[in-house]
Amino acid sequence: MNLRHLFQDFNPSKFVVYSCLLLFSFLFALRLDGLIEWSYWVVFLPIWLWKILVLAGSCVGSYVWWKHPQYRIEGDSYVQYKAMIISTGMHLLLLMFELLVCDNLETSSQHHWILVFIPLIFMSIVSIGICVWAVKHERTFEMELFCAVNILQFIFLALRFDGFIMWNWVIVFIPLWILMCVAMIGVLYVIILAIILMKSPDIIPEQRRGNACSALGYTFLVIPMLIFLILLANKLEHPANYSYYVAVSLPFYIALLALIGMTFGAKGGNHWWFGIRKDFCQCVLGVCPLLQEYGNISYKIQKDDSEQNVTEPQENTEVKKPGSSNSKKTIEEPQRLTVPFISIEAPD
Repeated sequence: MNLRHLFQDFNPSKFVVYSCLLLFSFLFALRLDGLIEWSYWVVFLPIWLWKILVLAGSCVGSYVWWKHPQYRIEGDSYVQYKAMIISTGMHLLLLMFELLVCDNLETSSQHHWILVFIPLIFMSIVSIGICVWAVKHERTFEMELFCAVNILQFIFLALRFDGFIMWNWVIVFIPLWILMCVAMIGVLYVIILAIILMKSPDIIPEQRRGNACSALGYTFLVIPMLIFLILLANKLEHPANYSYYVAVSLPFYIALLALIGMTFGAKGGNHWWFGIRKDFCQCVLGVCPLLQEYGNISYKIQKDDSEQNVTEPQENTEVKKPGSSNSKKTIEEPQRLTVPFISIEAPD
């Protein structure tokens, strides 16, 4: 058992985002079904918590950046700080969109949806340039890529909500169908690659397990998302077919749970959130020394042979000196002690 390997590549940012999305989607489905009569401002509470954490982390990181100029020359600190500022700007645009959506739902569509979607459409346009910058500086850009490839989908949704187009929902979701087809091809490629690597003798077992876990995670992500889109399009087109949005959203919850599980193996993350300037798990281990001591101990069960060695008779070796036939010298072997195997790794 080694806890260090479990949290070695843990990404806390993605964990917070996916957990908040899971809770929000469940509350939103209950609100649409009428099972709860809460205000939409309360239903969006997980989203507000997500944005508060982002703004707080960015403000504290910026304070540490300007308060301690010597930290700016540590490795790629400048690139990471700039990535944090870009991410904060994207979250502010997303927050503006979410505020307009919540206000529109609470006031029964007071504004046109095309106006509500303007921050999200602008965010998608800006995401194209951010993706290019992220590739150049070897940064992750999952949210930016999602917005950039779905700009046409956002426009279709806004026009459909306002009634400017009366297409079927299956046609409205055409950009998403194309995206899901590409994702299915990628999943098939990952599964085939994992099978090939499992049979290859040149791959170490750790890499085999990593490829197998990635293939399993992407499978539980893409296939439930495809099922969810099919059920959602059918629900919107024929509302009487399904009684609850919660039942339609079950595959979506499975996909979010898969994403939450994959955060424990997702590398990356920005070290300037909250100004910690180190990996999140290393920061937690530094704050909790007892957890650090426990997390850096690996245990292995081994049979104790101490009792067996005690019962064994000591062997005597007789050696004759050269030139002497009658003199003998008895040499006793030193007794060996058996110590239980305990391996303590050095703290990071």
